[in-house]
Amino acid sequence: MTSVHQCAGSPLAPSEPTQRVCNVTWAGARLADILAECEPRPSVRFVWSTGADYGDFAGVGVEAYVKDMPVDRVKSDVLVAYEMNGEPLKPEHGFPARLVVPGFYGTNSVKWLTGLTLAEERASGPFTKRWYNDPVQDDRASASGRTVPVWAIAPQSVIVAPPPDATINASKATEIWGWAWADGGVSQVEVSVDGGYWQPAELGPASDRAWQRFTLSWVPIKCGAATLASRATTASGECQPASGRRNAIYRLSVKVT
Repeated sequence: MTSVHQCAGSPLAPSEPTQRVCNVTWAGARLADILAECEPRPSVRFVWSTGADYGDFAGVGVEAYVKDMPVDRVKSDVLVAYEMNGEPLKPEHGFPARLVVPGFYGTNSVKWLTGLTLAEERASGPFTKRWYNDPVQDDRASASGRTVPVWAIAPQSVIVAPPPDATINASKATEIWGWAWADGGVSQVEVSVDGGYWQPAELGPASDRAWQRFTLSWVPIKCGAATLASRATTASGECQPASGRRNAIYRLSVKVT
């Protein structure tokens, strides 16, 4: 299973954009097959995953790192992984086994897995109830303080080339390209070369849950400083926000000569 793997960022700063992301090929046992052997009760709604991490975080002591996810997610190729990119897991990546939840932020893919629990309710630890919960983005929800768990990866994109502060030749076309991703993939990527107007980029095909490549040929119409930006949209219409979220639009400056 090849899947995009993204850090959700610090739970103490959930609105800060994060670009720590990569593509990883995992191998292991399907969690759905493991749970089928256990014959879960029909009332089970969540799977808790416990890792060997322990210690203090932000003044809170924890005996183990515990996360949860809806049991309905298990069938979406969730793995108990023991290989990464064709090799056995290394200790820093979760040896001997870790959970991998493709399409969910990396905080949910618990390393150094020590146990799984089937439950009717969400886990009660600080990493499920206190942290990794985002406010719902609408006026009524904001007033009520409702939140949603940091589970599914929101639509996001990043321009890889040209790099920041590059010098662009105005006399020929420049290829702008980068990666876009989201839980379930993206349906559209747009690029802005003037800080405002958005134009559609060519989007590569989806494969497993990997990120998708996008490209746009750009012929500058004037010299000077230019701001490049990209934004991704899912099939359901969810789009990268301008700011204030971990998946906020990525911008970079270049010089046209």
